[in-house]
Amino acid sequence: MLAATFLFSLMAVCVKRAGESGLPTAEIVMARGLITLALSSIMLRRAGISPWGVHRPLLLARGLAGVCGLSCFYYSVTHLPLADVSVLHKVNPVLTSLFAALALGEGLHASDFVAGGMAVLGVILVARPSFIFEGASLELFPVAIALLGACFSSIAYVIVRQLRKTDHPLVVVFFFPLVAVPACLPFLLPVAVWPRGEQWLYLLGVGVFTQLAQVEMTKGLHAERAGRAMAMSYVQILFATAWGLLLFGERPQLLAAFGAVIIFSATLLVLRARRSVVS
Repeated sequence: MLAATFLFSLMAVCVKRAGESGLPTAEIVMARGLITLALSSIMLRRAGISPWGVHRPLLLARGLAGVCGLSCFYYSVTHLPLADVSVLHKVNPVLTSLFAALALGEGLHASDFVAGGMAVLGVILVARPSFIFEGASLELFPVAIALLGACFSSIAYVIVRQLRKTDHPLVVVFFFPLVAVPACLPFLLPVAVWPRGEQWLYLLGVGVFTQLAQVEMTKGLHAERAGRAMAMSYVQILFATAWGLLLFGERPQLLAAFGAVIIFSATLLVLRARRSVVS
């Protein structure tokens, strides 16, 4: 899981570099989709599994939620400090718990409402809106996009949980780029630019680091309980803080650090409640 979080942080660095170099978000998402589509096709062929799945409407919905979440994440990475985006994106375990209760009937607990309130407080401390705090604050539009991306990611996680009953994991992975590539085209064509020089390396890095990170994350989830394994993903905030300071001159804010701790605590509260229910 530590290897996965490190690789995901490198992916975020490539996304930020690509965006700052002038590549539009849709083009970065397209590059990620094409690389993932090629690698997923190879893995399915080697495994001898049909790529078309069983529950196709739900597979398409997972792909659509995934591409929306990814586009929002990439946009916010380009417009906000890396550490702050990582923190904002980490509200998705709390959101996933709420969405799973609504869509799958998994039930809500008092701890879910407490965790939701904690997550809101954490987001406020990270965003530091000017109408509450004096001094520098994050731009609210990219913050809203980051939170919207967390919502879409949570919806995708809930759909994946439902798909475990009908479809192979490789098929679920394959349908994300299968939807992402054509979905990006209408947004890409008006703004597309031909990559030059190091931009090719950034786009390649986005795809390769993501694929390697997913492999390491899968190994971690196989070797450790999901709750403890996913809690390790919060180390990505530390990596993002370090890259932001070293590569982009982004200085961490004390209030944002408090917000990260509160969001992390909210996630642990949700995980503990779910584990106690299962046991």
